[in-house]
Amino acid sequence: MNFEIWGLSGSLHTEREDQMAHAEQRLWYWIAQFDGACNRFRSDSEISRLNASPTGTYAISETFELALAGALRAGRATDGLCDPTVLPALLALGYDRDYGELLRRDQNNGHDPVKPLGLGAICLDRDAHTVSLAPDCQLDLGASAKALTVDFVANEIGSTGGVVVEIGGDVAARGKSAEGPWAIGISDTLTTNGREPRVSVDRGGIATSSLTTRTWRIGDRVANHIIDPRTGSFAKGIYSTATVSAESCLMANAFSTAALLWGEDAGYYIGQAGWSARLVRADGTAEFVGGWPRDGERS
Repeated sequence: MNFEIWGLSGSLHTEREDQMAHAEQRLWYWIAQFDGACNRFRSDSEISRLNASPTGTYAISETFELALAGALRAGRATDGLCDPTVLPALLALGYDRDYGELLRRDQNNGHDPVKPLGLGAICLDRDAHTVSLAPDCQLDLGASAKALTVDFVANEIGSTGGVVVEIGGDVAARGKSAEGPWAIGISDTLTTNGREPRVSVDRGGIATSSLTTRTWRIGDRVANHIIDPRTGSFAKGIYSTATVSAESCLMANAFSTAALLWGEDAGYYIGQAGWSARLVRADGTAEFVGGWPRDGERS
């Protein structure tokens, strides 16, 4: 099954045909849940209401709590490089509307970089189901929410048989297909030609982050959606694309994003965490971390 959501393509496959109806139902359930909680481009979403008046303590839904807890977990795992408080930085770069609308705008005006406030600006109380934000703190949970969506669907359907779920390059797999492990194509661009390197996976998550696939112009500059919390501006690392395999899509997404900011140290941090990766430099040179198979091989 192929589908589109949030301006991204997605796919859902199950080991057996009799799993698919339930898998589709859970897919759209979790998409609706995270969309209503975390889509900052919806004026009626929970995150939009929170960002409109961020100072204070607010009761939050179970879904928003799961998304925020996941974002904080990703942030701690990457020493704060995956930062859910980046919204003011994104707005300063002109990313104030859906990406499709952003591209259609004739001129995007950027402002001086705004450094995110960091994880310490968020106080999540899992017992009281509330969140308190520091003054001027605004949240963007899009990346972690997308990864959690595929993780949650895979976890639920994986108990009945093999499943693989993908949204915009974020993949979660549990179990095998009818023919064996799932074959996942890895692309450095938004387009594919069928000749991309492939890896085999039967558990965990794979995620790809890129400096070249979600970009827009600000004057004579080309901005991207990866914010460096250390500067408040968009990423300008040595790697143009990073693909990471980890225990979950949430962690794979976090480390693939952070890899674009770690630069030469990316391989060290990914390896120390126990994950594997394929890192591509701007000239197209691919480097491999951990057990990731060399292009042309299968894991």
